[in-house]
Amino acid sequence: MVSWIKPPRLRPGDTVAVVSPSWGGPGSFPHRYAAGKRQLEETFGLRVVEMPHALASADHLAKHPEARAADLMAAFADPGIAGIIASIGGDDCIRLVPHLDLGVIAANPKVFLGFSDTTALHFACAAAGLRSFYGPSVMAGFAENGGMHRYVVDSLRKTLFDAEPIGLIPLNDEGWTAARVDWSRPELQEQTRPLQPADAPRILQGEGTARGHLLGGCAEVIEMVKATPWWPPLEVWRGAILFYETSEDAPPAQFIRYWLRNLSAQGILGALSGILIARADPKGDPTYQAAIEVAFIDSLAEAGLPALPVLAGLDFGHTQPMLTLPYGATAEIDCEAGRLTILESGVL
Repeated sequence: MVSWIKPPRLRPGDTVAVVSPSWGGPGSFPHRYAAGKRQLEETFGLRVVEMPHALASADHLAKHPEARAADLMAAFADPGIAGIIASIGGDDCIRLVPHLDLGVIAANPKVFLGFSDTTALHFACAAAGLRSFYGPSVMAGFAENGGMHRYVVDSLRKTLFDAEPIGLIPLNDEGWTAARVDWSRPELQEQTRPLQPADAPRILQGEGTARGHLLGGCAEVIEMVKATPWWPPLEVWRGAILFYETSEDAPPAQFIRYWLRNLSAQGILGALSGILIARADPKGDPTYQAAIEVAFIDSLAEAGLPALPVLAGLDFGHTQPMLTLPYGATAEIDCEAGRLTILESGVL
């Protein structure tokens, strides 16, 4: 079994630091960032501080990955900071590889939250042995138009603020959306996005129950992490439940097949206990989710794994509302009920 350090739980009144490890979103759309910061303060009672480069321009941050890394290292090292939250994703967090000290992360366990391009940093945390959390960023999740979804708030409270086992993941009864909103228009911030009915998750293959530790993230970023110092060795993948989602770039299903073939060639697919597939951002293509699911089924059959449990249509990643998933936490897929249970707490 892999040993993961659980960070202390968050409490109202704690100080959390915002970092911008990828794109400089706060500097580009300050009103959007302010809306997310306000939710952290008012909904969760947290004190929010920005690290020195968190609000810098997107151009400056693009040219200075070492500054982004310095912010992250300083936030982990500061004993007055209880948690760290990514402001937004992007596409080049992998450039922080030469600039991070995993020893600092391991020696200062605390909540680290984000999704999308932040996947790269979650793998860095995993390499340091720290449990981190795949969930909303300040500008995508906390700053949701018209306010946060109840499903998001409830998941965050259960995962980051409660030391009890997370338990059965509830069904999404609010609906879901990946509708585009123009962030350059502040007047749209309080206009809620239309929701589509949320179908329940579905078992694509497998029987009985499958149990394992959660490991995964955004498909395109996983590709960037492969073969870097942050990529987990096979023993870390052994027995894991892979959670997998695609970004708003909507990579073609054929690319998913290529990437899964790589995981098979590494021995990773055959080492897994199960797979979770997110509700995808269709980018206007209503057939996209089904195409991704077919790619998984075909790739698993090709790898000789037609019985590996696969649960699809879960609410994490590039969709709203979204769950917060704790890396390394033991979870269970129930193939008969089509449900996911997280069997332990995310935090101490």
